[in-house]
Amino acid sequence: MRVISKKTLKDFYSNPLYSDSKDSLEAWHNEVIKAKWNNPNEIKFNYTNASIVGNNRVVFNIHGNKYRLIVKINYPAKIVFIRFIGTHKQYDSIDAREV
Repeated sequence: MRVISKKTLKDFYSNPLYSDSKDSLEAWHNEVIKAKWNNPNEIKFNYTNASIVGNNRVVFNIHGNKYRLIVKINYPAKIVFIRFIGTHKQYDSIDAREV
């Protein structure tokens, strides 16, 4: 899969408040660029805690569920668009299906 944009992840973990997320986000990124997902079921096979929320959005729990990462996936094009990364409190203030 191609991830758009890794810079979003770097910007997040470069913030001293969230620097503890770096290893988890880098590991997630390295796994995703090797993946070839065709549908949400294939994501759930490897990421049982991922939430399929509709509108091609998937929510991943990051760093022991301390952070939430929302992506939008174009399965035919094999592109993962990073839409949001934040704490649970920040996540609770948005609609995961719309970001």
